[in-house]
Amino acid sequence: MKVSYHGHSVVKIETNGKTIIIDPFITGNPKTDLQASELRVDAILLTHGHGDHVGDTVELAKRNDAVVVAPFELATVLGWQGVKTHPMHIGGAHAFDFGTVKFTLAFHGSSLEDHAAKTLTYTGMPSGILFTAEDKTIYHAGDTALFMDMQLIGSRNSIDVAFLPIGDNFTMGPDDAVLAAEWLKAKRVVPMHYNTFPLIEQDAQAFAGRLAEGVGTVLAPGEAIEL
Repeated sequence: MKVSYHGHSVVKIETNGKTIIIDPFITGNPKTDLQASELRVDAILLTHGHGDHVGDTVELAKRNDAVVVAPFELATVLGWQGVKTHPMHIGGAHAFDFGTVKFTLAFHGSSLEDHAAKTLTYTGMPSGILFTAEDKTIYHAGDTALFMDMQLIGSRNSIDVAFLPIGDNFTMGPDDAVLAAEWLKAKRVVPMHYNTFPLIEQDAQAFAGRLAEGVGTVLAPGEAIEL
């Protein structure tokens, strides 16, 4: 399995001959190395409905005939746009041909914004994602605050790589993310959701240095971990 980071909260997983992308905010993302027009994916996993996470989902899904796996309300809204979806919700798991997806708690918001109309479309509860394939488990926390049930997630799952937001302001900052890493007991922790915009600028290397030896792993956009 190959797991790569592509700026902000974009994570790509290549496993069992399939390519899965999480939160594909590509167009308009100043920190990504990807081009949406060149990306080939089999599935898209979404944590919540904000534009910097849904990103290029509709275009990618239609062009690749890819399934979009998302919380029920978000999947419903995207389905109305002609996208093939698989709705799920927090606590639920499903085995796909590319791996098993389980949605976890996250504490944040979730909506699609129409700036022209000045409206917000509610897209259900935000979530994190546990993805399991080839006996490996990836945890993508989505946008979230620190919460005590991260201890439960860590105790019930052997997490090989955890992607945690550290940007602060909208999500956990580095201090809370350090505690989250301890609770999750992941073998490796990769910071995400930072430095995309001035408001969430952070020192990722400093964060990684505060974790247990060998755990903190800073990936530049395009860099990967082989599991």
